[in-house]
Amino acid sequence: MPEIILPLRIVLQRPPAGVHFSLQGKPGELFQKVVSTGADITFDFEIRVQPGPRFLGEFTQGPPASRFVYVCSGASAGQPNTPISRRAKLPLQSITWELAAAGKRLTARIPGTGRDGGPVCATVKPFAGWLKD
Repeated sequence: MPEIILPLRIVLQRPPAGVHFSLQGKPGELFQKVVSTGADITFDFEIRVQPGPRFLGEFTQGPPASRFVYVCSGASAGQPNTPISRRAKLPLQSITWELAAAGKRLTARIPGTGRDGGPVCATVKPFAGWLKD
């Protein structure tokens, strides 16, 4: 089977205002930088998927058996003069080959604010997974 280009969307729900957010590409690369106003933030991007499924592309992180996507915040997202430096980890394992092969965009909706009132960080829990729009 051929490789599939899979569109993904991450919706950060009500992140803290004034904090910078971005997607992390390969080390040192940040994409779609935005400063939160407190309203939802949406990141749209694509990954490549091969049978297995095997997740590839500039936004995929981690070992092949447990790939994920990072959303960075604060200094990790390029915000100057802030003590905040976090990354939220969204696992890709809930995406099956059948789901990817359907060719529809998948969306992950996560809280933008962590329990401490700062930006969401670490592996997002609970994580409903990637769902069809």
